Amino acid sequence: MSETRYTEDHEWARPDGGTTVVVGITDYAQEQLGELVFIELPEVGSDLAQGDEAAVMESVKAAAEVKSPISGTVLETNDALNDAPDTVNREPTGDGWFFRINASDLAELDELMDEAAYTSYLATLE
Repeated sequence: MSETRYTEDHEWARPDGGTTVVVGITDYAQEQLGELVFIELPEVGSDLAQGDEAAVMESVKAAAEVKSPISGTVLETNDALNDAPDTVNREPTGDGWFFRINASDLAELDELMDEAAYTSYLATLE
């Protein structure tokens, strides 16, 4: 399965080979927050359960947390965001990724929304 999955909190999770999953926030989330000015990333090696707070974002408008869409151990963080948090505003599903996690149970991805379901969910928010 290589399909990106989504949470109701607007995180995305994209399988990246084996049990590695890349995590970030959606375009909708970055639009709601406005220009990001600070991001606190999780520590490499930290264990997260699905739904745990993984990162914190601060924008000119608000602060928000990023929850882990899947359980596992943080393998890598996107340290470039420390100096350029606005990368998330420009490329939320590309260079604006937050962390890579070694998933302890890939089946958790099946509990998340696919793109069609997420698009439908967004329509209910407008």
